[in-house]
Amino acid sequence: MKTRSVRRTRRTLQVGGASAVALLALSACSSSADDSSSTTKPDTSSTATPKLSGSITVFAAASLKESFTTLKADFEKAHPGTEVNFSFGGSDTLAAQITSGAPASVFAAASPRTMAMVTDRKDTAATPATFVRNQLEIATLPGNPDKISSLKDLTQSSLKVVLCDRTVPCGAAAQKALDAAKLKLTPVSYEEDVKSALNKVVLKEADAAVVYRTDVKAAGGKVEGVEFPESADAINAYPIALLKNAPNPTVAKAFIALVRSPEGQRVLNAAGFLKP
Repeated sequence: MKTRSVRRTRRTLQVGGASAVALLALSACSSSADDSSSTTKPDTSSTATPKLSGSITVFAAASLKESFTTLKADFEKAHPGTEVNFSFGGSDTLAAQITSGAPASVFAAASPRTMAMVTDRKDTAATPATFVRNQLEIATLPGNPDKISSLKDLTQSSLKVVLCDRTVPCGAAAQKALDAAKLKLTPVSYEEDVKSALNKVVLKEADAAVVYRTDVKAAGGKVEGVEFPESADAINAYPIALLKNAPNPTVAKAFIALVRSPEGQRVLNAAGFLKP
């Protein structure tokens, strides 16, 4: 009887010891797993997008004024602490200012030719990208009292017609359209940019002007637009680029990204610009 009792006691101790070892091992695995999960958890705080701040100056073709002003408001609202300033004008004048050292971060030109004035001097920090295109239209007085219906009608000696200077993209495009139609036109004046040409009609100092369709649309009821088929032969592509040594390049890149984004394209398309 004593032998059986001793054997039973030894068996009980063995089972108890094995259970204790198993519990200790399970506890150790659990603790190891907890430690592992806590030490390998990724730290996302360092990968957060840095906050944008500071100002930039954008040199942009005059025809972009309304659209870019809208995008400026959107950009500054999305990035409090930033400021987008503009210098609008004829693309050739702006290009000359940039190559002369004017402090600007972004250049948005109305033609590849005027952008080339800057890239040829290696004054861009990246390859320019076309972001929209634009087409010509005839702007007449409200109600089109002179019944202008074609580009040929502008050659009438009784009409006072204004064109952009030939060195400006809208002027070069107008001349290209006239050449395509085999027409010769002597305007009463050549204007430094498309807004100046349009303003001659708005002020009733001219009967008509060859401008961009976007400018006719922006003028609302102040002018009336007349489409002409030759404009299809003179569509301008608009390139945009980050400039070399641009002040605040991070903000400049973000603004360019907005211009080229679906949101930016919606604003530009609504203004009458064509897709790139």
